[in-house]
Amino acid sequence: MSDNGGLAVGLLSYETLVHAVAGAMGSITAMSVFFPLDTAKSRLQVDEKRKSKSTPVILAEIAKEEGFQSLYRGWFPVISSLCCSNFVYFYTFNSLKKLTASSRITSKPGKDLLMGIASGVVNVLLTTPMWVVNTRLKLQGVRFRNEDLHQTRYRGIFDALSQIIANEGVGTLWNGTLPSLILVLNPAVQFMFYEAMKRKAGRGGKRISSAEIFLMGAIAKAIATTATYPLQTVQAILRFGQYKGDGKGGVIGSLSNIVILLMDRIKKNGFLGLYKGLEAKLLQTVLTAALMFVVYEKITAATFKVMGINRKLKQ
Repeated sequence: MSDNGGLAVGLLSYETLVHAVAGAMGSITAMSVFFPLDTAKSRLQVDEKRKSKSTPVILAEIAKEEGFQSLYRGWFPVISSLCCSNFVYFYTFNSLKKLTASSRITSKPGKDLLMGIASGVVNVLLTTPMWVVNTRLKLQGVRFRNEDLHQTRYRGIFDALSQIIANEGVGTLWNGTLPSLILVLNPAVQFMFYEAMKRKAGRGGKRISSAEIFLMGAIAKAIATTATYPLQTVQAILRFGQYKGDGKGGVIGSLSNIVILLMDRIKKNGFLGLYKGLEAKLLQTVLTAALMFVVYEKITAATFKVMGINRKLKQ
């Protein structure tokens, strides 16, 4: 390989790393700002007996019963998981984007969707144990309305990992993997719509404003979240680890658990019960994704400018 070829490959690898770090930093910033909304969403998903009220009312109840700091319970493990998860996702997505830049696939939205799905699968398989742990830590010490849910006692991320492995087996760390694999459609659809809107807004070399990025990120995430929310509820219940299921193992058992949980939700709360907590979820994910994309684009643009690479917010 020539010196110029080696330099080009190295530069592309560095660019991919910049995208990954920027994505991770964007997610940390956004989630930290809107974390209480994630707390409200988790309570409504896992605790069936908590009544679905408006998000401000839920937050006020939690703060009154458990103290204001409870709105940020589990912040560190969630932020750690999100940082690793988004790093893996952005790194994989942008690596595939570079590799397929000269491919014969002409449909850019379709290409973005396939890359998003592949990135999501890699992300799920690598980071699910962290999400299982942070779900439990986030719900530790909660005053559940459902008396069937019992309290856990973990001293931190590593203690939770060791206790889960010792008491429930290593496989428990991948609880909820099947719905998570199905849910790779969420970020895949999100990125497909976001990239399509970004290409359209950036036609003719037009520079895209922060407000436009925020709006595009919000619209893309709202579409993806609404379409996949029932499965996200199932995912949260399985990660919490207190649903026993029907005893079947493997893929069949996982599919059976998903169907049973969905049908049970409908039986107890009607079809709209599948969307219990959606308001809090939309507020949290839409605002978080929108802010995350703004921070991500700004960090990448600033870094590439320092590197001497002239790039506008378009691709």
